[in-house]
Amino acid sequence: MAAGNVNPFNVSDSEEEAEQRQDGADTERSPSDEAQGHSLGPFSPPAYSEPAALLSSNRTSPSVDGIPASAAAVAGIGGGGAAETRVSLDAIAAQLLRDQYILTALELHTELLEAGRELPRLRDYFSNPGNFERQSGTPPASKEQGVGPGGPLTVQMQDRKRRKKDAHMRDRAGSISTLDSLDFARYSDDGNRESDERVAVLEFELRKARETIQALRANLTQAAECEIPSQERKNYKSSPENQEPIRALEKRALNFLVNEYLLKNECKLTSITFSDENDDQDFELWDDVGLNIPKPPDLLQLYRNSGNSLPLHRDTVDMAVSVDPNDLPGDYFTQEPVQQTEAIQQQQDEVAQKLEYQISLLNSEKQSLAEQIKKLQSDIQVLQRNVSSEPTSAVKLTPSKGDTPCGKPPLDNGQYLDIRGVTETDSSSDANTTKTSTTTATTDCTESTTTATQPHSKLKSQSQQSKTSVQFDQPNRKLSPAFHQALLSFCRMSTDSRLGSEVSRIADSEQSVMLMLGRCLPHIVPNVLLAKREELIPLILCTACLHPEPKERDQLLHILFNLIKRPDDEQRQMILTGCVAFAQHVGPTRVEAELLPQCWEQINHKYPERRLLVAEACGALAPYLPKEIRSSLVLSMLQQMLAEDKADMVREAVVKSLGIIMGYIDDPDKYSQGFELMLLSLGDPSERVVSATHQVFIPAFAAWCTELGNLQSQLIPSLLTRIEKLLKQGEYGLDEHKLHMYLSALQSLIPSLFAVLLQNAPFTSRAKLQGDVPPIEVTRFPRPASPLQDVATIVGSREQLAVLLQLYDHQLQHEGTTGWDSLLWVVNQFLPQLIEIVGRINVTSSTCVHEFSRFFWRLCRTFGKIFTNTKVKPQFQEILRLSEENVDASAGNGILTKATVPIYATGVLTCYNQEEDRKLLIGFLEDVMTTLSLSHAPLDSLKASFVELGANPAFHELLLTVLWYGVVHTSALVRCTAARMFELLVKGVNETLVAQRVVPALITLSSDPEISVRISTIPAFGTIMETITQKELLERVKMQLASFLEDPQYQDQHSLHMEIIKTFGRVGPNAEPRFRDEFVLPHLHKLALCNNQQTVESKRIDIATQLFEAYSALSCCFISEELMVNHFLPGLRCLKTDMEQLSPEHEVILSSMIKECEIKVENKAIGEAQGSISIAASLVGEDAKTKFLSKMGQLTTSGAMLANVFQRKK
Repeated sequence: MAAGNVNPFNVSDSEEEAEQRQDGADTERSPSDEAQGHSLGPFSPPAYSEPAALLSSNRTSPSVDGIPASAAAVAGIGGGGAAETRVSLDAIAAQLLRDQYILTALELHTELLEAGRELPRLRDYFSNPGNFERQSGTPPASKEQGVGPGGPLTVQMQDRKRRKKDAHMRDRAGSISTLDSLDFARYSDDGNRESDERVAVLEFELRKARETIQALRANLTQAAECEIPSQERKNYKSSPENQEPIRALEKRALNFLVNEYLLKNECKLTSITFSDENDDQDFELWDDVGLNIPKPPDLLQLYRNSGNSLPLHRDTVDMAVSVDPNDLPGDYFTQEPVQQTEAIQQQQDEVAQKLEYQISLLNSEKQSLAEQIKKLQSDIQVLQRNVSSEPTSAVKLTPSKGDTPCGKPPLDNGQYLDIRGVTETDSSSDANTTKTSTTTATTDCTESTTTATQPHSKLKSQSQQSKTSVQFDQPNRKLSPAFHQALLSFCRMSTDSRLGSEVSRIADSEQSVMLMLGRCLPHIVPNVLLAKREELIPLILCTACLHPEPKERDQLLHILFNLIKRPDDEQRQMILTGCVAFAQHVGPTRVEAELLPQCWEQINHKYPERRLLVAEACGALAPYLPKEIRSSLVLSMLQQMLAEDKADMVREAVVKSLGIIMGYIDDPDKYSQGFELMLLSLGDPSERVVSATHQVFIPAFAAWCTELGNLQSQLIPSLLTRIEKLLKQGEYGLDEHKLHMYLSALQSLIPSLFAVLLQNAPFTSRAKLQGDVPPIEVTRFPRPASPLQDVATIVGSREQLAVLLQLYDHQLQHEGTTGWDSLLWVVNQFLPQLIEIVGRINVTSSTCVHEFSRFFWRLCRTFGKIFTNTKVKPQFQEILRLSEENVDASAGNGILTKATVPIYATGVLTCYNQEEDRKLLIGFLEDVMTTLSLSHAPLDSLKASFVELGANPAFHELLLTVLWYGVVHTSALVRCTAARMFELLVKGVNETLVAQRVVPALITLSSDPEISVRISTIPAFGTIMETITQKELLERVKMQLASFLEDPQYQDQHSLHMEIIKTFGRVGPNAEPRFRDEFVLPHLHKLALCNNQQTVESKRIDIATQLFEAYSALSCCFISEELMVNHFLPGLRCLKTDMEQLSPEHEVILSSMIKECEIKVENKAIGEAQGSISIAASLVGEDAKTKFLSKMGQLTTSGAMLANVFQRKK
């Protein structure tokens, strides 16, 4: 083939190979690759040069006169020209750039870069984005016919290409900033070949994307290969026959092949099980394995080829090649019909679309791999940081000059700053001394650390070189120095201003950089947007860490705390993170001297966000402060803010910081101050502050008291003493808020108390994690308010707690409590004192009963079922004494009327919900109901039990069972009690249970032989009328109440009438209006009328009093005029007649009520009359209007006739 028709890129590659063989450095391509490249033929260049050759074939070729030197040189070499006429690669690159063969130059740059022979000219050109902005030049083209890489082209084709390209350039946007955004396809020869160029560009981008993905996969593989599980290391040590432990990636690859084999051989269930056991792997995608190699053969093929050597696998890619027509033989077009042109065009378009889709897939995969690598790198950095960032005790404030830590990262590695290394550099005035110390430290460190510190050493060497004087070439001129100075004065420079002075002085060392930052940052910060100022935090902190001047450091930290006017939550977190990093590096002395004053200055700031920052900073900096400052100054600051700050969120943060302080304080004398702080926090009016106290402060304070041994001896007894004192003072009115405060504090101390029992038990020394430990049941403990109240957190771990619980139950059940002082204190002192306190609270206070009930419930649930059954229940049962012989003894019934009954029933007996526990609760309630009824004792304790249990729907069936026991009891007293208990239960029970269980029981009791039992059902019937909406139920209840009122046998039942009137007054305002209008008001009228005829004065005054209460309640309801006139006013007048004789003070009120009702009736009548008049007037007006409009409609447009309409008739 002629030299002009040789593909220059193939020749170029051959030339490079020849050079490499001559130089003895043929390391770029293997012999097999060379053989493959030569066997492809002239129209199939090797894969690595294919995109470039394809793109260059579409270029316009220069003429013979203007042929580039590169093309001539390459053609000469390819055609067997003399070797001495070789042109240098730099000259070829320069010619390509000069002639605007950008893509060819890029391919040359890529090939040279892969061969390790990078040209500075090409590197500088392609790394400068300015070279690709607003490309206005056109590719060089010959004025005449010429020879080039694509063969001869006519002038007409060149002109047509130039016109298409110019039109395309005008249509394109002018903003092009990178090489990837250049559209090289715009240099097309004609319209039929645009798709060829597009395919070529897409192929090039595809190859680049694949290379990037391969590089990312290699990094990911390398990162993953470094991870060998610890268990596998143990297996490797225990099994010497294993030459090497299996790696994570090898395991994933084998898992994939095994799963594939199982699926192919119909072992689907085994495959599913295998996939479940390896749930961290996606078996549907080979790329999930993470290897940067193709998928190997399946297991069967590996087994068959196990004895044979596998051939070397090579990556092959199917590529579409575009060939210039001039490179084809002369008879080529005669062989191919012209009709296939459109089919080829369509096929190329489809190939281009497929390539675009593949590129998009590869780009997304590249991004995902990059994110995985980034995540792995961040994990590695976090692990390194955790290893290298020890507590502040490891921070040396004055290290020796030869003591450079190996584990510290270099100064400019983008992570934490090496404070000690910088201190050495700053304190060393002699550069040689610094270099010597660095060399010594590097010798002592490992190889990896030496590699990491190389940039630091390089920085130091550069700074030393910059200190030496720089020599410049002096011109061979004889101008005077004054003339030179005057001439240079025309250069516009400003070194007089502050900024000009800083710009003119280039920092030549680390210390000078810190000084420059310290001078410039105060001027930079005010000019940065408030929303972006947190970006300055790392710069401010690094400068404050390394700056040698204390005054400048103080100014920088002042800027940090005043960086943002009102920092939000995220900004405060950033500042706090920076403060903690600063404290970790500088040590406790500088934290006390530099950071704490900034907090103190902001303690009374007008913005709550700034005070909140101070409160949070005190807690965050607590681990890094001297212990004396921590327990004195910081504690006093927080105490002042807790007592004086008005913002809830600030006091909440103060309480949390106080909790952190309590976790680090070790001064026993501060116990009393901590106790006062706890009480002050609990008494805060904000619910947020109280919640933070229970979640953070009390658990931390309890942990400190446990270490001091004060939990059982001081803290809990102090709270119990305060509760007792409160109950003594509450004879005339109990302060329920304070009682709740103390009792909630005791409740928050229960987990800590139980942890003390476990840690001081006789079996604690035997508690070791060995063997299989049964897991802890999910419902074993109540849900903690915070992780600090979790017993597992207090003990150390959930596994350790499981071991201790197993030994704890065994000890209580089989070995007893001998020698177990902490448990004996709970049993012999704590529980008796609590039970005594319970007996002194008011049983009618539902709040107190509920609080103590919840406390005992959490106590019993935390200490366990065995402890509850053997230690808690016997003490309550001993006090309550529910035996038959004590039924009539007044001394034995006193305790049954107190709060001990409802608290034992709802706080202790409901802890566990098994069948025997429910039977015990049912039996206890039945015994209490029987005992109280037969002894004629008040039922307040039983009512409190029903109210507390009725609030939980889970106990409704149980309570109905207890009441049915009372319904069928032989004693009328017990049946009366059961009837009255239904009134409490109806409000919380759903209507289905009311219809199925409650109403039948009440109907049974309403027909009881004892009149007292029937009367006792009336309140329950009234409650049903008040709460139930089912019409059938309401009708049944209404009929039963009507029988009580209308049956002749009840006419003289004074107590029955009293109970009905009281019930009507209670439920009338809330009952259904129809029931009130048709039943309640008429019967009240009848009762008032009958009471006028009552001869017994005591009964008459009782009925009149109850009627007065009922009418007072019903007067607030809407009553129609008819009812007002027929029933309400007549009833009031009857009642007034009674009150005139019996209670004159009530008569005055009744007179005013009657007057108001009469006024309402009169106003309604007047309003109706006025309404009827207005209606009549409107009707008359409408009639007149209709007549007038009809009259007007009959008129014509004559003005005379219109005037006649308004004339008066004679």
